[in-house]
Amino acid sequence: MSVSSRQKVVAFIAARGGSKGVSRKNERDFCGRPLVSWSIIQALSCDLVESVWVSSDDDSILRIAESSGAKIVKRPLDLASDDASSESAWTHTLDVANSQGCFPDLIMLMQCTSPLREVNDLTRAISIMQEAVYDSMLSVSAVEDYFVWKKDDSDNLFPVNYDYRNRLQRQKIEKKFLENGSFYICKPDILRAENNRLGGRITHFLMDRHKMFQIDSEEDFILCEAIMRAFNLDLL
Repeated sequence: MSVSSRQKVVAFIAARGGSKGVSRKNERDFCGRPLVSWSIIQALSCDLVESVWVSSDDDSILRIAESSGAKIVKRPLDLASDDASSESAWTHTLDVANSQGCFPDLIMLMQCTSPLREVNDLTRAISIMQEAVYDSMLSVSAVEDYFVWKKDDSDNLFPVNYDYRNRLQRQKIEKKFLENGSFYICKPDILRAENNRLGGRITHFLMDRHKMFQIDSEEDFILCEAIMRAFNLDLL
């Protein structure tokens, strides 16, 4: 597919100012950059992404986003509450982009709390969407040997996804996929019609296991910084 004929791709990032798990986490330093900047720079480093749009209710985050090369969208307060969905912010961003003459064929929806990714991940995922007949995609990591338990109403433990009386060998366990939250790709019509990041014919993009972690707590921050540096994901 030639550069002139390939589908137009833009990236949307929703980054609220408030955070319950980690205070001001989207603008906090992470491996030498504000956390939100990593997703922006990764997307802008991908040759298949035309532009990056950051939606936030917070002026400080918007300044960081703009200085990192993103187009900025001031999110209305009613779309920035704890109950507001990311989809509502992304749809508002799409409306703003359309009003400015930007009409993408595909939208890459990135979570800035999932910085453990490489530019090549984005390039390969977009290429799959451009060359196939899928309507949406989610990034995943494979989980092959996780045994999950939960409690019943009487506080008794019982297994959810296996029979402990018939424990299978690891190589015989059915492969399952964890939605890791790093990014989603969808057609704009899916986002609007379904009010969802996923819909229509859905596919997945498999990422390395060490890229599965998201930042929702102080412990996550420490862990993800260690992984980022150990795997040289900070060398952009």
